[in-house]
Amino acid sequence: VQLQASGGGSVRAGGSLRLSCAASGGTLSAYRVAWFRQAPGREREFVAAASNNGGSRRYTDSVKGRFTISRDNAKNTVYLQMSSLEPEDTAVYYCGAGRSVFSAWSERESWMYWGQGTLVTVSS
Repeated sequence: VQLQASGGGSVRAGGSLRLSCAASGGTLSAYRVAWFRQAPGREREFVAAASNNGGSRRYTDSVKGRFTISRDNAKNTVYLQMSSLEPEDTAVYYCGAGRSVFSAWSERESWMYWGQGTLVTVSS
């Protein structure tokens, strides 16, 4: 499956953005989905993940209450709604798809497919 992330941009602290990740070449409902991010000079880190039907979700502590992952399997698309953005959220955001178990969702190696990344810049 191929993934295409979009929706990044520049925003002031406190603002909002919605990222999208469109899948092609496969049925997204067959996969768990995730968002990771990579800030300059840092490792790619887990942000959020959702189960096949979106019923189970997991977030890294720093985005809980601010970010929401959702999916529309009919549209083969995953979303990341980001609110109350902070300069520390500045990074390239990547969407991923895979079949890993819930306990492994935060591990980068658990995800089979990756999109190309979309840049989010938050200024103070």
